[in-house]
Amino acid sequence: MGLAASGVGRCQINNGGCWKETRNGKSVSACSNEQAKGCKCPQGFKGDGIHGCEDVDECKERLFCQCKDCSCENTWGSYECGCGGSNMLYMREHDTCISKVATSSVGWGFMWVIFFGLGFAGVGAYAVYKYRLRSYMDSEIRAIMAQYMPLENQETSSHQRHVDHADI
Repeated sequence: MGLAASGVGRCQINNGGCWKETRNGKSVSACSNEQAKGCKCPQGFKGDGIHGCEDVDECKERLFCQCKDCSCENTWGSYECGCGGSNMLYMREHDTCISKVATSSVGWGFMWVIFFGLGFAGVGAYAVYKYRLRSYMDSEIRAIMAQYMPLENQETSSHQRHVDHADI
């Protein structure tokens, strides 16, 4: 393969001395401009990157597409995963199949439960707040009223004391 280049743009010169192959219009290289030197097989391939990279059979090695009712098909450098139904959707990040129909109804049902739960909690909190505020305001008003206008029972008791005092 010759001498390996290093530095930025090294993959333009003899592919950096690394393996490269094209199949069905798709080119794959073990050279990366992000790395200053060396060769590394890309994801979906294994090997030293210099002499060659082999396709990893994700289905045979059971790396992906292991969910229930999944059907795996190996492709060059990757894989295709199906869910065995037109209303099923494969989620590659989580390696799982989900139903297109059930997900939305379950999701909305869950949202309604949260919505009503928050509504009831809000009404309850408001009722407690109003009750406590009212009782607090009532006690404050009574205290203010007692300062300016003595209540009748307080008035009679002080009057009686005054009378008792006078008798002595």
